[in-house]
Amino acid sequence: MDNRSEVREFLTSRRARITPAQAGLPVAGRRRVPGLRRSEVAAVAGMSVEYYAKLERGHLGGVSAGVLDALARALHLDDAERAHLLRLAREADGSNAVLRRRRPKQPVARPGLQWMLDSITTAPAIVGNNRSDLLAANHLGRALYCDVYTDPARPPNFARFTFLDGAARRFYPDWDLAADMTVANLRTAAGKDPHDKALHDLVGELSTRSDDFRRRWAAHDVRTHGAGVKHFHHHAVGGLALTYESMDLRADPDLSMTIYAAEPGSPSEDALRLLASWASVETR
Repeated sequence: MDNRSEVREFLTSRRARITPAQAGLPVAGRRRVPGLRRSEVAAVAGMSVEYYAKLERGHLGGVSAGVLDALARALHLDDAERAHLLRLAREADGSNAVLRRRRPKQPVARPGLQWMLDSITTAPAIVGNNRSDLLAANHLGRALYCDVYTDPARPPNFARFTFLDGAARRFYPDWDLAADMTVANLRTAAGKDPHDKALHDLVGELSTRSDDFRRRWAAHDVRTHGAGVKHFHHHAVGGLALTYESMDLRADPDLSMTIYAAEPGSPSEDALRLLASWASVETR
């Protein structure tokens, strides 16, 4: 992906979402464009309009940490957006290449990871990569995401499932939220490694085949996928509200493990037990 284009579109999209009132600026007269003007961002960030315009054109190479921080504060960036801006700046000056690792040609999970997953017997657990590939799962994880396992020729992929498989609209009760999160995760991954060809190919495929994906991708939203609650509607056991925790794997920095749990005593805990029974019957 072209770094200057990414920087320009990211900064423009962040500027467009902030009102003068949010930035603490007076509102005078009619405004022809949403959000802040370049001159207003520059004033809040404490830099000249010319310098900010240069940054917004994509010239982040060599920009100091202080300038990036001022820009992040002026644009009200959250933690995930700040990290994304920093990665774009590192990519612009070439230092991001030092942090990247060579990727395997095929997405794989080490046998030891599968053994670790299999040792978790009372909760769904999965391992995935930055491209939303589902690389490994324990017994309950595979049962939870059975709808995602549709093509034996390649690893299941949450983004393809979300935007190209009609079952996703039933599986995710709040499909719009799930779609937003999926695209934001991919956009974050693109910032971490803009030279990931497999990710380029995935984004190209989804942009061609899904208007919903293409519109969300253009929004340049990013996020940190760490913890929260996800809602599912499983075709065999019904509704599930599961807390999840995701953790990066130290030996495989591009991979993360996610473990799900239900609140004790909740209907979701009962549904999770039912899922375990259903999975046992299905695999006999």
